[in-house]
Amino acid sequence: MRSLLFCLSFTLAIPLLAGCTETGDRTSTDDLRTFRDEGVLAFTQPTGDTLATITIDVADTDAERRRGLMQQRSLGYDRGMLFVFETVDRGSMWMKNTPLPLDIIFVAPDSQIINITRRTTPLSEEQITPEAPRKFVVEVRAGFADRFGLTDSTRVRWTHTN
Repeated sequence: MRSLLFCLSFTLAIPLLAGCTETGDRTSTDDLRTFRDEGVLAFTQPTGDTLATITIDVADTDAERRRGLMQQRSLGYDRGMLFVFETVDRGSMWMKNTPLPLDIIFVAPDSQIINITRRTTPLSEEQITPEAPRKFVVEVRAGFADRFGLTDSTRVRWTHTN
């Protein structure tokens, strides 16, 4: 009888342990992002020519910015996430709980790209800081910036569709 109770207790404890990491973050597949397609963002040359256009989710609340693309396992070249910050500062980003590499694009208040951190390290807690104060950050699939020729002279234009 004791061994039956032990087995039952152990079996019930496994799902509880599987849903937590050391820091208590929930990591189940229920947390995978459902894209809301909240807008469209274009990367443009100084001449106005469009280099690429993507569908974006907009992270403009503290909760959305904290979550970002955590747990996201795939991302096409046709979508990304735009982080909109309330202040202009040198706030950093990180890859904690993000299992796919990204290009992180820091954008000034005037919509010009400040710098691009290419092919970030998945799951890293290293701080990724802009070279100058930023108002926006765009996260896209790793390799996007090279594929579409983004540089620090590229600008972003975006519209909110929802």
